[in-house]
Amino acid sequence: MTVVLEPQTYVISADDVELVSIDYTEHLDGAEVLTGTPTVTESSGNATLANKQVSSATYVDKDSGDTVAIGKAVQFSFTSATAATYTITITVSTDASIARTFKRNIVLTVD
Repeated sequence: MTVVLEPQTYVISADDVELVSIDYTEHLDGAEVLTGTPTVTESSGNATLANKQVSSATYVDKDSGDTVAIGKAVQFSFTSATAATYTITITVSTDASIARTFKRNIVLTVD
């Protein structure tokens, strides 16, 4: 079963290279973590998505101030020279004994 999560929205400037981190902590059970290489896609072809990974170090979320543990987030870099609104689809699985898969769309606006 794939769990579809509500979209999040981000805004960056054209030609910025932005690290995007999506925290899944509230969707994971106890010691459950994300596993494998996440699939991160954008359909217009006008953006570059790179370094797609499950978090390998703790970090502090710049918006909430929460510390996010290893294995609880998907991270990737995003860049585009074209001002537009991009929908990015992220699919990632967990290490639960009955593995779960999360699918989330985020909206990233380049201005």
